[in-house]
Amino acid sequence: MRKRVVITGLGIISPVGIGLEQFWSSIAGGVSGIRRLTRFDATNHSTKIAGEVVDFENTKYLNKKDARRMDRFTQFAVAATGMALEDAGLDLEKENRNRVGVILGSGIGGIETLEEQAKLLLEKGPGRVSPFFVPMMIANMGAGQVAINYSLYGPNITSVTACASSSNALGDALRLLQWGQADVMVSGGTEAPLTPLAMAGFCSMKAMSTNNDEPEKASRPFDARRDGFVSSEGAAILVLETLDHALSRGARIYAEFAGYGSSCDAYHITAPDPEGRGAASSMLEALKDAGIGAEEIDYINAHATSTPPGDKAEVTAIKKVFGAHARKLAVSSTKSMTGHLLGAAGGLEAAVCVLAINRGLIPPTINYEYPDPDCDLDFVPNTARHAEVNMALSNSFGFGGHNATLIFKRYY
Repeated sequence: MRKRVVITGLGIISPVGIGLEQFWSSIAGGVSGIRRLTRFDATNHSTKIAGEVVDFENTKYLNKKDARRMDRFTQFAVAATGMALEDAGLDLEKENRNRVGVILGSGIGGIETLEEQAKLLLEKGPGRVSPFFVPMMIANMGAGQVAINYSLYGPNITSVTACASSSNALGDALRLLQWGQADVMVSGGTEAPLTPLAMAGFCSMKAMSTNNDEPEKASRPFDARRDGFVSSEGAAILVLETLDHALSRGARIYAEFAGYGSSCDAYHITAPDPEGRGAASSMLEALKDAGIGAEEIDYINAHATSTPPGDKAEVTAIKKVFGAHARKLAVSSTKSMTGHLLGAAGGLEAAVCVLAINRGLIPPTINYEYPDPDCDLDFVPNTARHAEVNMALSNSFGFGGHNATLIFKRYY
């Protein structure tokens, strides 16, 4: 028998707030975290806006020496993990640390470090490249440093599946717990991609919004006037435990982690399958894994990044999977507020689903002004909705055709 798995802790670093309560207050209030870029001079970039994390002081969570030896994405991971562990009330001194593991997702890893060190190489030669360059840059170091900082000796893995990374990480963590290979898993995602090179690459693809004059209105999933996604940074860490372990220590339980599905479009390196076949397959697999019917889902946190083809394809997939029930579902994209955290998006949106269940509130899709006939579901436009949510589903889709779907349910 597979073990039941529950969520007991959440740690959030996002463009709309650092810490659980500030984050949820912004999400519930429909607050946009999109603003003009300040991390570098974006004058010559076609997109000059992003979802920046403001007021993050790494020395609140790390000593100066350690912080200097970590890329920003790793700093986010370590800091958010501390928040999540505290929120879970998990006393690691009382745990068998060999049974506490880490699986994180990151789509890009330490690209800020990569750019800085490449510039040093070209300008000053190989002798000036930092000996910490490689261990700061590689994508697995978020998970590695979390384990080092909190002395967690269990399974330690990094998922790199573009924008599905942290959803795949959470799904893999679920499996380890279900099959008894760990008691507690720290999982989610982290990303810090707001660099000149990364932004230039997305600009060259013409994938991002160029609504630079109204940053807070630039991310507009499902809206007929959407013109691309808005890149963002941050981290979301969830503490997952087997139900037996959580009950044995009297933990507060946010929700149960009920199902996981994944698939590949096998269609194109960046474009989604317009028929939504891979996305539909991922959702169907998650429903099967959770042992529930499609009609039991109350809320979908859509991947919906605000790109014309992506949003349309996801709506097509939802209709395939849910049939007539699709018209009864609440479907929203919190990327309208946070922007797209790339590899960390799935972790952040998993946290949204858990909180929607726990707090009885469905977050809105803000900036929804002009209906698109190809996107005609209930997108919870502009204002949050009080409602009982017993089952919530989260979608994450990434370049390369990676699809991941997570299902959370109210714990009884």
